[in-house]
Amino acid sequence: MNTDQPEDPQRRKLREQLETILIRSGKATSWHDEAVRLRGLVNHEGYVPVRTKLAGEDLDFLAGARDELLRFAELGLRLLDLHQPRDAGGITSDAAHPILRCRSCMWRWPCPTFRAMSESFGASPESLLPEPA
Repeated sequence: MNTDQPEDPQRRKLREQLETILIRSGKATSWHDEAVRLRGLVNHEGYVPVRTKLAGEDLDFLAGARDELLRFAELGLRLLDLHQPRDAGGITSDAAHPILRCRSCMWRWPCPTFRAMSESFGASPESLLPEPA
């Protein structure tokens, strides 16, 4: 008897979209260094007249970057809304620092989802640990 469930189509589609964004972003050239240099070229109208060689991957990335980043921001906010701490409701010897659990997944706070999101945005793993009593 096969107990494996087929993957949810919505989950599979989201995974495909995320993988496409990762591949496209990985192939595109970073504009970080160019942006620093181009800031000095802003004209009196507030624009930079840009003349550069762009690869097809760069154009693909730039064409969709704004919309994709907006969707990522929305996803991040929704995950943040889902994964937040709540009092676990147990008896504790330190009433000022109750044991917290994630209201969504019920893991001890900070939950793995929140840790992964925080680490992805630059928080050190040590900064996520609960304060010692």
